[in-house]
Amino acid sequence: MNSILDQKGKLKGKKILLRLCLNVPVENGKVVNDFRLLKIMPTIEFLRNEGAKILILGYIGRGKKETLKPVEEYFKQSLNLPTGKQGLRFIEDILDEKTSKLISRMKNGEVILFENLRKYDEEVGNDINFTKKIALLGDIYVNEAFSDSHREYASIVGLPRVIESYFGPLFIKEIEGLCCIENMPSPNMFVLGGDKLKTKLPFVKKFVEMTDFVFVGGSLANDFFKLKGFEVGKSLVSNEDLGLEDLLDNKKIILPIDLIVLNSEEVFIRKVNEVLKDDVILDAGPRTIQLLEEKVKQSKFILWNGPLGEYKKGFIDSTNSLIKAIADNKIESIVGGGDTVFCIDKLGLKDKFDFLSTGGGAMLEYICNKTLAGIEAIEN
Repeated sequence: MNSILDQKGKLKGKKILLRLCLNVPVENGKVVNDFRLLKIMPTIEFLRNEGAKILILGYIGRGKKETLKPVEEYFKQSLNLPTGKQGLRFIEDILDEKTSKLISRMKNGEVILFENLRKYDEEVGNDINFTKKIALLGDIYVNEAFSDSHREYASIVGLPRVIESYFGPLFIKEIEGLCCIENMPSPNMFVLGGDKLKTKLPFVKKFVEMTDFVFVGGSLANDFFKLKGFEVGKSLVSNEDLGLEDLLDNKKIILPIDLIVLNSEEVFIRKVNEVLKDDVILDAGPRTIQLLEEKVKQSKFILWNGPLGEYKKGFIDSTNSLIKAIADNKIESIVGGGDTVFCIDKLGLKDKFDFLSTGGGAMLEYICNKTLAGIEAIEN
């Protein structure tokens, strides 16, 4: 893979379009989990030390209205840069006619952060004209956004096709860190939580073939329960045919056997066949936690993506128990997804895991397909 590190000594004065993953949790206008940002700091510092002019591209949230202002504030504190014209500048509109003039006046080592690219339909739609306009602002493109590289956005797959392009060092480390999946020891287990079963279902099917056991937790399990004829109450479900029938009786798939539910502001523990119509399923129960802990002790390798409960609402027992079980048993492990890593970080146990990927969906897609749209765009 072509690394920007190979261009050391050749980047002075070059305008670098640096695509980063800036999609981090924000509360009250402040970044509350800087795992992804910490990971990209060495790349920014490398480019600054080389005397490059750094143009940072990225997005935050799932819509057009979210802002990267909190990330700007984080960079101001972490990069040790003076504000304004002499260090870090924040530009609201990358398409503004004044933008190219501002870039032309940049000094070596200075940084510009552009506002959330998802505000542009052309970014999400990979519009060629939009891509060409951005490409004109830089000399070199660097993809350091592994966790976004499964998306066919203009800043991921468009730019490499019209401008000299490289991978960032963190991107290459991500690929190297996931290579051990091919030789993972047995018995092993894939743990999948979170939501969005429609997008994650292909991974369930793939990992049933690749691993010895697949534990399906989070709201993903609700679709399985519903198809089995169990009541799921007011819980989050996909409400569409996802073709799960072939997986229902697969002995490799493990589902929660008891649940934590909320009903009229009271919390209850229920068996999966005892959920009421007014219940909301929010976490796995204590018997499920015990089952998972036993499976972990029997395993030599764990791959995990997605919390097992609604941790943002305080339902985090099953997630924390799994984290501690993996850490205590010193099992070879790979974990991906910003939410999952955030939970690990809150317990101060990051150093107990072999590899923490900045990617969630991108990590799973790369493991299954051995490539990503962003990789193809640069290599081809």
